[in-house]
Amino acid sequence: MTTELIRVRDEEGDRLSDEELLYTLLLVIGAGFETTVNLIGNAVVALLRGPEQLAALRRGELGWDAVVDETLRLYPSIATLPLRFAVSDLKVGDVTIPAGDAIITTYAAANVDPSHYGTEAEVFDAARATDDHLAFGIGVHRCIGAPLARMEALTALSALFDRFPDLRLDTEDGELRQVPSFIASGWQEIPVRLRG
Repeated sequence: MTTELIRVRDEEGDRLSDEELLYTLLLVIGAGFETTVNLIGNAVVALLRGPEQLAALRRGELGWDAVVDETLRLYPSIATLPLRFAVSDLKVGDVTIPAGDAIITTYAAANVDPSHYGTEAEVFDAARATDDHLAFGIGVHRCIGAPLARMEALTALSALFDRFPDLRLDTEDGELRQVPSFIASGWQEIPVRLRG
């Protein structure tokens, strides 16, 4: 990807300045690292808090793809995407958002809509088999790193749980501290015991 961005900068026509190239690379590297770490960590916590899900996974009743999608739906790595702006007056129900006003998109709320995901939308259930979450965005705003993030999570999670079958949380539920952000959704640390 870096090579392709440099090529775009160097070719005539559609060009990136050195500054645009630098900031694009910093965004891709930063966004690709933190979000994947959060995806993996959120899946680990969800599975260790839901031993019935982990047991179903080990029995082959669930696949890692379903676990990753349910993690992305219920615990998206990016919970809120701030500061989009209404380009014209936007009517949402009885509310009008005036042109120019800031809008905050909350994937975390959209992904637990009970009218779409059912009355237990806030329950982690990998058997739900939903892959229509908004964790990677949609359309032209879909994350370009989505396939890589999915592959990294599938590889890391299966390797971790295969290597450490007795893995368990080494803390009380209330003691886990989330990353202090209203944008990112992840854990500052996840204390675990590798063996019983």
